Amino acid sequence: MANFSKSNAPQFSVDVYQNEYLPDGGREVNAIATVTSTGGGTVGSAVGTSYAPGQGPAAGVAVMVDCSGSMDYPPTKMRNARDATAAAIDTLRDGTHFAVIGGTHVAKEVYPGGGRLAVADRTTREQAKQALRRLSAGGGTAIGTWLRLADRLLSSADVAIRHGILLTDGRNEHESPEDLKAALDSCAGRFTCDARGVGTDWEVKEVTGIASALLGTADIVADPTGLAADFTQMMETAMGKEVADVALRLWTPVGTTIKFVKQVAPTVEELTGRRTEAGPRAGDYPTGSWGDESRDYHICVEVPTAGLGQEMLAARVSLVVPQPDGSVQNLGAQGLIRAVWTDDMVASTSINPQVAHYTGQAELAQAIQQGLDLRKAGDMDGATAKLGRAVQLASASGNADTAKLLAKVVDVVDAQTGTVRLKARVAEADEMTLETRSTKTVRVKK
Repeated sequence: MANFSKSNAPQFSVDVYQNEYLPDGGREVNAIATVTSTGGGTVGSAVGTSYAPGQGPAAGVAVMVDCSGSMDYPPTKMRNARDATAAAIDTLRDGTHFAVIGGTHVAKEVYPGGGRLAVADRTTREQAKQALRRLSAGGGTAIGTWLRLADRLLSSADVAIRHGILLTDGRNEHESPEDLKAALDSCAGRFTCDARGVGTDWEVKEVTGIASALLGTADIVADPTGLAADFTQMMETAMGKEVADVALRLWTPVGTTIKFVKQVAPTVEELTGRRTEAGPRAGDYPTGSWGDESRDYHICVEVPTAGLGQEMLAARVSLVVPQPDGSVQNLGAQGLIRAVWTDDMVASTSINPQVAHYTGQAELAQAIQQGLDLRKAGDMDGATAKLGRAVQLASASGNADTAKLLAKVVDVVDAQTGTVRLKARVAEADEMTLETRSTKTVRVKK
């Protein structure tokens, strides 16, 4: 659990974008809350950076490396994984607690061993890299066991930030989906985790599901030679985290209900079902760890009807960090979502640009996922319709990265109308990249 002194604490702010005007009888209020954290001062910290006491949050990192038999095909894959893990270890700042786990159908402590974490300095980094050279491929894949070992190791140290990095090249074939889900449920809220699939023999929904459950990022590294750069970037980001376990707290007045809460930038992440009650008419939604960054959340509230000219507070947004004693630390940022009833048709029918944009981005992610699922199921007409709609949405919102990925799966006839043809042949890596990155969004064009 995070606790930090005021002197070096990041400053959080909440900005709310909405059209507060409702027509007579209107009940649904939509708002985008932009949460920004600035001034933490550790983003991009260099290797070997030391912090004066109290100047950097104590962090623990567990790197889980797939060592199953398939990592030997081709043999360069295992070598690239070792090199990538070594590069990540080099990026650890001094004082960070860390461990390396070798994952097969069982989880093995590669370094330091003894059910504990090492503390990063020149000596332990070198020892860890020596231990990596002994990693070899052989055995099955049971990712839930890797995560449970990571949880045990990370909980062994008194650290504020707990983070995992998980690399796999195959499907989770040596435990049931229920076992993996149970492991994720057990680890959720205890540490965050970035997940990467290397090559093209892994299951996209498994890897993205792990990252989603543990509030981390997911991506594909189709070419194993790209692993070192990706691992270094992930570790640098982890080293930049300043505050763990931040929750978005929503308070609503009597008669008002939250219809949904979802993160909509930098990726789409459904949070509605993750609410925990926080006292009368308040609920907390987990957001994970924060460094210097900004994220957007779409909040939809249902309010009781009121007469024309009346106004009410529909919801209050704040940020809190739960403490070990059951109390919470308020991060001092607040935003208000309002409702005003009017007979001005122009005011009440106008859609706020941020709300409209992110509604489209959420639909874009869904259209890609549905289109690819229909394509795999052999429904080419349905796939064409969904992926055509995705092309249209990507074009309209300026999401150029997603538009490029779509163009590798469909031939675009007219982006504005969403007219496309499915490509006869699609490289597996291109299809998996589109699916894995489908939830990445762009912000509103200024």
